[in-house]
Amino acid sequence: MPTPRLPKLLAAALLMTGCAMPTVEDPDAGAVAPTAWTTIGTSVEGRPLRIRTIGRGPVAVLWIGGIHGDEIEGQVATDELPAAFAATPGLAARVTLTILEDVNPDGRAKRTRGNARGIDLNRNYPATNYQPGDARGERALCEPESRALFDLLLHLQPDLVMVAHSWTRRSGRSPAAINWDGPAEPYARLFAARSGFEAVPSASIHGTPGSLGSFVGIDRQIPILTIEWAKGTPPAEAWVQTSDAILAVLASATERSAPPR
Repeated sequence: MPTPRLPKLLAAALLMTGCAMPTVEDPDAGAVAPTAWTTIGTSVEGRPLRIRTIGRGPVAVLWIGGIHGDEIEGQVATDELPAAFAATPGLAARVTLTILEDVNPDGRAKRTRGNARGIDLNRNYPATNYQPGDARGERALCEPESRALFDLLLHLQPDLVMVAHSWTRRSGRSPAAINWDGPAEPYARLFAARSGFEAVPSASIHGTPGSLGSFVGIDRQIPILTIEWAKGTPPAEAWVQTSDAILAVLASATERSAPPR
């Protein structure tokens, strides 16, 4: 697929957040400060889609704080991650972390899986397995939220993507899991070892036509991890459960030309 030109608004926003410039450092505290939130698009109902960046390293990682509006377990993790990142010695020199606050602010406001039009924003990407449907949209990228994330992915070309989700316990599965698509198994195994979550390949769960994992992991071969906290876990508890695992994965991330350590 040819890479489309980046919309001017998104390009300007990315420059402002530091995606093309080093993150500001505090010379007194020796800490790395995240950029301010910047809007890269809006939802169906006009809510902002915001990103911020921290770190200045060559490894590009994208964190997505939510995509289903009724899965809020990663909310505190998204809020706490910049400070934890800054406090990890050497991490900012190796990794540039972009945090997308939430892909689906309309769904979060209503506590619904889909966006304001009832479209599942984790089934609206131009993956080779995309299929139009009532919950997947009449065509890939028909929703402004999925289009904004698509444009961000093309601009960043991340070496690793991590997405906050939650699930209801499946028969024979652990209450919480880390699943992966594409060449992300080493990261998933590390996350599992640090968190106690079960490591599960997405392909073993169910079909995911048009999913972010299919598009990013399978089609584009970018490692992508989906954190599936147990549905209903208090967000503060969810962060405590996985903060060490998240930071361990970030510390182990490499550019795609090199294998994960």
